[in-house]
Amino acid sequence: MPEPRFLVLRLGSLGDIVHTFPAVAALRDAYPAAEIVWLTHPRWNVLVKSSGLASELRNIETRSPSSLRGAIRQVRAGQWDAAIDYQGLWKSAALPFFGGVKRRIGFSSHTIREWGVPLLYSERVKPETTHIAEQNGELSVRAGAHGVAADFALSVSAENEAAVRLQLQRCGVERYAVISPGGGWRSKCWPAARFGALCREIRESFGLRCVVNYGPGENDLAEAVRAASGDADPLLYDGELGKLMALLRGAVCIVGGDTGPLHLAIALGTPAVALFGPTDPTRNGPYHVRPATLRGERCAGEVLAGHFGDDIVLRAANATRTHSRNDQTDPSMLAIDVASVFAAVRRRLGITA
Repeated sequence: MPEPRFLVLRLGSLGDIVHTFPAVAALRDAYPAAEIVWLTHPRWNVLVKSSGLASELRNIETRSPSSLRGAIRQVRAGQWDAAIDYQGLWKSAALPFFGGVKRRIGFSSHTIREWGVPLLYSERVKPETTHIAEQNGELSVRAGAHGVAADFALSVSAENEAAVRLQLQRCGVERYAVISPGGGWRSKCWPAARFGALCREIRESFGLRCVVNYGPGENDLAEAVRAASGDADPLLYDGELGKLMALLRGAVCIVGGDTGPLHLAIALGTPAVALFGPTDPTRNGPYHVRPATLRGERCAGEVLAGHFGDDIVLRAANATRTHSRNDQTDPSMLAIDVASVFAAVRRRLGITA
């Protein structure tokens, strides 16, 4: 009997793709010789390829009508056992629907934000798990996987590692911590002034320079962190994805909010301290396929520290989940003080007071 042929749809973004890897790895474990064709945006090619999970990678620009038509033609020309839409949006669900794939697996209306999308699936899964990585895995289970998640490893090219190492050396940086102050929408971002104060504490106490990673549209945020860092003199970094992976893997730790670089760093094995507020870490937090028992403890004031595997998540005790995506910092992020974050960094690095 021939091995199955799967069409996997996860068009973006960075953190979401990282949280899809365990699910696709579970599919790959169940069908080692299967052909898994992954459809994504071109900007994520390096990331998807680094996982080694896809037999073939195809690209689509959803804002380009010609790209959409071309992708649908390619889908229609293939013979598929199933299409699995981990994205859950009209733009992803429409591709196998109009591509004529008979078995189309996606989330039910209990999970999907965009109204009506589940109508395009032939099979709808209502998740029973909490974390988005395992919810993705439930789609894989419907397609025949034996479990919701499996281990995977991301590769980083020697060329990118060498280029980043040389760039850092030219700036006088050897051992370093990465600061990731962005987050897509500013309400879930910790204040830049506090990140700057944290850079000072890390430099003065550990002798580590900080590298501030930022993405498109976050220049002002990165500059604000540097301005608040004083003599700590952090390096600002906005390199391409392959080099970002090398930067993250070489760091002694990363500190950031619920943002793609944080989740990517965790997937690369970098120790993490994560700052959460309006998003729920039990759903979107650091994910490990085989985590240690989740435990919590109270930090200063009303801030709680949760341990996801070895990684530490700080969140205000009274934080509530909201995806309002406004530009004002959520009060729950303001409840996290610099002292609590610095103490978490010390613990994550295994440094005793």
